[in-house]
Amino acid sequence: MFIGRENELSTLNKLYNSDKFEFAVIYGRRRVGKTALISHFITDKPAIYLMGVESNAGQNLENFSRSIMEYSGPEGFDATFSSFQAALESVFRLSLKKRLILAIDEYPYIARVVPHLASTLQLLIDKFKDNSKLMLILCGSSMSYMEDQVLAYKAPLYGRRSAQLKLLPFEFKEVFQYANSFSPEERALIYGLVGGTPQYLLNIDNKLSLNENIKNLYLNPASPLYEEPINILKQEVREPAIYTAIITAIACGASRLAEIAGKVGEPSNVCATYLKNLLTLGLVQKEEPYGEKSTKKSIYYLSDNMFRFWYRFVPENVSLIARGAIDLAYRRIEPQLPAYMGKVFEEISRQYLWELLLRGKSPLEFRSLGRWWGNDPQNKCQAEIDIIGEEDSHSALFAECKWTSEKVETATLETLLQRSRLLNYAEKHYFIFSKSGFSAGCQKRAAELGNVTLVSYEEMAREFGGEAGH
Repeated sequence: MFIGRENELSTLNKLYNSDKFEFAVIYGRRRVGKTALISHFITDKPAIYLMGVESNAGQNLENFSRSIMEYSGPEGFDATFSSFQAALESVFRLSLKKRLILAIDEYPYIARVVPHLASTLQLLIDKFKDNSKLMLILCGSSMSYMEDQVLAYKAPLYGRRSAQLKLLPFEFKEVFQYANSFSPEERALIYGLVGGTPQYLLNIDNKLSLNENIKNLYLNPASPLYEEPINILKQEVREPAIYTAIITAIACGASRLAEIAGKVGEPSNVCATYLKNLLTLGLVQKEEPYGEKSTKKSIYYLSDNMFRFWYRFVPENVSLIARGAIDLAYRRIEPQLPAYMGKVFEEISRQYLWELLLRGKSPLEFRSLGRWWGNDPQNKCQAEIDIIGEEDSHSALFAECKWTSEKVETATLETLLQRSRLLNYAEKHYFIFSKSGFSAGCQKRAAELGNVTLVSYEEMAREFGGEAGH
């Protein structure tokens, strides 16, 4: 089942329909759906597809030769080309007569073992581009390699691409629509469990309850997700043990550099280097208070929900899991799920606000959204606002998000009003997002103020395209 990626497919189809030489670069983290996108795009189109393998140059050249043979027929060429240059040149020559796609998936695997492959491609592009009908696609999971060796100014292929597509995990809207056999509330939990990575979503079994899915995916040593985070780190970094310690520290609540270093037992400058790599991999995000650039206030959080869930709950239950006490491990995890979902619900609420803006339904046309935290001098404490979005220096929206079983009371609204006074905007609009709705008193106060929007998760579910109350 192929879902989403409408914008990416539209871009690729526009390039394909130009009928002249085009060069697209597709990159993104592992499991994000790059191969599925390419496969879907080239269906019913003349295409040569090569998947790079972690082997030597000879093996990759043999695979490439076979792919060309399968396209051109047995009369076209010898069984194996003498070099990658000869193989690539033959593809460019095939494309002189008619439209042809050459998609090289996991390009970094080949480029690392084939000297001067990028320079060879550069030479052939420059030689054939004016007369060629080739659409070249280079795809890779190694984010640093694709950015440094393909997209960067110093790279041989710089300036020759027609488009680059950085594939990101799905947002909640796509997850909500994909998981349509579950209730709206369960779909939010699924987003909290596996995030928007397509490969992880495919592991959700709609014949099982959500509880059984959690047990099956995270508390079962035979599950494909059980060792997934460790395996990804082993593929991407040299010292997975320290990275694991840092990710675990963040998953369990450490957010500032000093806190993380304290939990890991390494100096702050050492942790900072590892965090920089995790930022590049897209597993960790760095955040400053909205509107500020002070790195002293920076916090770190895990941006991938599968990693967040795994590192939050699996390591502390690993002994139970190893002994097969899956039900006992789940009973320890279940009471902590509402607190875990708080951060997830903030992200869902942010995406909901963007949906409103894109549909012309937002009371303020904000430019960006973020979180704010800082000193509250009146109450002599630290204050936090879940979401802030600024339209200009005079206008902003403020939001609070509550994933609890109780209805939101007036006190929550009053706290948001009070905290918003710590920031100097003349025009303010308030949102409160609630899993379970609002008390009569809260609704009455919001109506009196007039600049407050109360949004239940049921309403959000409708906006994301599902049937609330399914």
